[in-house]
Amino acid sequence: MVHLDSQQDYKLESGQYSRDQFSITFRRKLDTCDPHDYHIDDGTTHVFFSSFNRPFSSVEEINLKELPHSLRMVQLAGYELPNPLFSPSVSSLEIIVPNVTIPQQETTYWCHVVHVGMTRKHHIVMFEPVIYPGNEQLVHHMEVFQCDPALEPPAQYSGPCDTGMKAKSLSSCRHVLAAWAFGAKPLYYPEDAGLPMGGPGFSPFLRIEIHYNNPLLLDNVSDSSGIRLHVTPQLRKYDAGIMEIGIVYSPRQAIPPSQAVFTLSGYCPSSCTSTALPAHGIWVFASQLHTHLAGRKVFTHLFRAGKYVQTLSEDAHYNSSFQEIRRLKNEVHILPGDLLVTSCEYNTEDRDIVTLGGFGISDEMCVNYMHYYPRTDLELCKSDTSLTHLHKFFSFLNNYGKEDICMCSQMSVIDQYKQINWTREENIHLLRAFYNISPIDVHCNTSFATRFPVNWQALPLPDVPPSPSPSHNCNTSSLLQP
Repeated sequence: MVHLDSQQDYKLESGQYSRDQFSITFRRKLDTCDPHDYHIDDGTTHVFFSSFNRPFSSVEEINLKELPHSLRMVQLAGYELPNPLFSPSVSSLEIIVPNVTIPQQETTYWCHVVHVGMTRKHHIVMFEPVIYPGNEQLVHHMEVFQCDPALEPPAQYSGPCDTGMKAKSLSSCRHVLAAWAFGAKPLYYPEDAGLPMGGPGFSPFLRIEIHYNNPLLLDNVSDSSGIRLHVTPQLRKYDAGIMEIGIVYSPRQAIPPSQAVFTLSGYCPSSCTSTALPAHGIWVFASQLHTHLAGRKVFTHLFRAGKYVQTLSEDAHYNSSFQEIRRLKNEVHILPGDLLVTSCEYNTEDRDIVTLGGFGISDEMCVNYMHYYPRTDLELCKSDTSLTHLHKFFSFLNNYGKEDICMCSQMSVIDQYKQINWTREENIHLLRAFYNISPIDVHCNTSFATRFPVNWQALPLPDVPPSPSPSHNCNTSSLLQP
């Protein structure tokens, strides 16, 4: 039901009605400081609308469930640069899967190897999705990877990734060239940076990976989706790169059921950035935050010398159906020794079983894809709960928490999490406390999935100072323009 707000913060400017259309123009402050109002920031905004077939004498009479309604995700207050004009030297190249039949199962990761004959170095200056008409709701996200030129060329392959990745040559295709997720717009690179492709030291083989989400188990659906790369032989000043930070895709991270808010954090520690970043650092110009269905809020904070520096990117109203690659209003400078913490808030009130980290759409992720320059060898900087200490946690619950959890070697982490009685609030509090103190295993990886030669196991959890709470300036908040 709809209820009338005691504090009215909207100002109606005009209204127009025609035979088949009704439009209104209004304005309000972005931040009204009314606890009942939606705070409009530079992240995702949910716009809910409904149509009425008769007048109502009071808003209390309106039952939205009985009326046609819809929800749209937009970025009302975001920062957008004008699309640059390309020179005649820019051409396009489509990396797509060739008329594949999407498997009749909820989650599929499909891999396809493409040969690109590009003997001269180019820069990718923009990329965008190519979604096969009618499959917009099935293609969840896509990535294009470069194969390792130092290894044997991968076999020609088009099929499920979990089968193809067993081949050593195919699993070596891990250097990210482009990434897209549902809702994302095309990404334009800054004028002085481009993503390198082709030339000496570049493998002519690429692997495209598509995550299909088919919850209705549709059968006989063909797809030729992919990513379109816009490239130029006129090289820009800097090579750009993509770095993935956050939490490792792993079932070691768990979110209990029936939770209004449960937060998990992934760390790119100072030990990794000091090892892998150049002395002058890197500049981040775009960011794509990523979770699956339970994600509600995602943010990455930057810390330096034990102090909070700034929020790199944030979406307080995150929705997994609207995962844009967003250009930052101001580029963020990251130096060796900096700490990056990516946190995700989840809601599992509609679930009665534990949610684990993983690749399936009902599993969870917590990732930030940072687009930056100049390119470095560091491509992945993520953390996972120490497996050794996680087993100690299970043992603690078994011995002291009166939980019947098997500590046998044949029992997987997934099965042990599923044995916990999550209706006991004490177990949820213990899990939160465990994540707040447990050492972490760090993945500080190069472009081809090899770790920098340092011990990354069971590192102490970074000491993260408190971040400032969002400020409210109710008197000077900008007005939404009509």
